[in-house]
Amino acid sequence: MKTSIHSLGIVITGGSRGLGRAFAREFLKQGDRVIICARDQERLDKTIESLKMEIKGAEVYGICRDVSNTDGLNLFRSFIVTRLGQVDRWINNAGTAGLRKAPLWELEPSDMQETCTTNLFGSMLMSRLAVDIMSQQPSEDVPLYHIFNMGFSSTGARFSRSNVPHKASKLGVAAVTRFLKQELQEHDLKGIGVHELSPGLVKTDLLLRDTSEETQEFLELMAEDPEVIAARLVPRIRNIRGKWSHVRSRSLPGMGLHIIMKFAMRKVKPLQEKLSFALKGKGNQ
Repeated sequence: MKTSIHSLGIVITGGSRGLGRAFAREFLKQGDRVIICARDQERLDKTIESLKMEIKGAEVYGICRDVSNTDGLNLFRSFIVTRLGQVDRWINNAGTAGLRKAPLWELEPSDMQETCTTNLFGSMLMSRLAVDIMSQQPSEDVPLYHIFNMGFSSTGARFSRSNVPHKASKLGVAAVTRFLKQELQEHDLKGIGVHELSPGLVKTDLLLRDTSEETQEFLELMAEDPEVIAARLVPRIRNIRGKWSHVRSRSLPGMGLHIIMKFAMRKVKPLQEKLSFALKGKGNQ
């Protein structure tokens, strides 16, 4: 395990799989202390076990927690403070896109409610808890502790293929980040920064669910593995400065170049395969 100059205390919600797990793994490789929470106890236990097996000496803890549940907040707070001592980075990664990609009038009300509650209320509730903990820690006139939320910009929502509750709630999460920044300034909480975190297209089962064959092919081409994205973002999260920023997996020009290169490779690959086949054919003559 890599030894960092300064080991950070990290909280990651929704950390038992996908990008959350990849974040935890990358922080642990840097020598940080990590707490993850998730709703599925069995999956959470397996994730903790696998991370400890992969990264020797990893200081990682897990607690079963629904981020939208108001019960047991004091217990959750005590668990975090007791094990980490200090929280330096808090990543609100937990979220859901709902059970179906369908028009609003075809969605079940319970599904709509869970999506909005988990994404929007869950981010607000966890941000509240993060500020509560961080505001009690030693502070300076510059942000030492940082909260990261994953919302949608208006452009991101426009191009998203997810359902209305997901897009609306993610727009709300971005608003939470913006307004929380203002409130931290108004109440002179200079030691806490709040940031928008945009990982881009992450290759997960959720992304590919309920999509056509053509769309799946496009998403497989454009999306990146969680581990690749985490390796790119974690150094930026660890070294973050300032009261607010938008931390993107790729810059906007970088995203454009990534798209161009992917489509170029998509066209080149069949030609390479044809050339290879032709050369093999000549070699057999």
